[in-house]
Amino acid sequence: MTPLTTASAYHDVAFSSDMNYYVDTYSRIDMPNIAELHRTADGALLAEVERGDITKLVAAGFKAPEVFVAKGRDAKTDIWGIIVRPQNFDPAKKYPVIENIYAGPHDSFVPKTFWPFGPHSGGDKVLGMQSLADMGFIVVQIDGMGTLNRSKAFHDVAWKNLGDAGFPDRILWHQAAAAKYPYYDISRVGIYGGSAGGQNALSALEFHPEFYKVAVAYAGCYDNRMDKIGWNEQWMGWPVDGSYAKSSGVDNAKNLKGHILLVVGELDMNVDPASTMQVVNALIKARKDFDLLVVPNEGHGVFRSTGDVSYGLRREYDFFVRHLRQEPTPDWNAQP
Repeated sequence: MTPLTTASAYHDVAFSSDMNYYVDTYSRIDMPNIAELHRTADGALLAEVERGDITKLVAAGFKAPEVFVAKGRDAKTDIWGIIVRPQNFDPAKKYPVIENIYAGPHDSFVPKTFWPFGPHSGGDKVLGMQSLADMGFIVVQIDGMGTLNRSKAFHDVAWKNLGDAGFPDRILWHQAAAAKYPYYDISRVGIYGGSAGGQNALSALEFHPEFYKVAVAYAGCYDNRMDKIGWNEQWMGWPVDGSYAKSSGVDNAKNLKGHILLVVGELDMNVDPASTMQVVNALIKARKDFDLLVVPNEGHGVFRSTGDVSYGLRREYDFFVRHLRQEPTPDWNAQP
């Protein structure tokens, strides 16, 4: 094996047709794209093709997210994530924290390339994180144990254990960030996610309500016994055993504490909307209070598809402002 790249960044390499040369395009979440022409035989740099210039962007107030690392549950493994601050950030203030979660074992999810551009930057999700941060929050994203692209031991944490979602690592990461930054208010932590991330967001209030206080969960596959077989059996195995109930957002609804907003598109053909209704039924039976938004004519991407995207996001933003910042939101029904 011959390494072709050396810079500490995420690299995309494209070879010439004769394989004698290659262009190495690379960036980090806090460093714009650089493209270089190299010779394959010895890796020599022949020319810098292009270099991103964010001078004007910085002058306009742009601040790149911070890459943050802390030790996981075994006190040895590095857990990586990013911290997004408001553009008008004031270190003298205390900010509630919101985590953007997706802990599906099929991949890793923290953006790697220059933010918010590039194939591995997170795209529209990253822009949403900045919008949320600009409303007075610290917004973070973390890849805990159980996600992909690390060691087999790191990945195996998810086996028959989707309810874990890396939460023991995530909570330690939050605590390390709070220990370093006085403005990081660990007493007010919210969380949001969709699909597998919706299951994770609900799980936060069922399995770790001592830490997470507010959740927005959309299009969630809340019980792995009723979602699509192929995806779920990869991680939970066959036959169905007690591990399914242990990870179920339905069976554990009675343990929910805090405030939750459940959002589902009535035409979701990825995760059956009945998954959300099972949670609703269990919460009602457990006499739990919750908020529910059912969006007509929308599918799995209920916040991102062809309908009124701003309405769903506004409901999410309002929910966090009311329950994490304890501040009133506008009376939207009084608007013209």
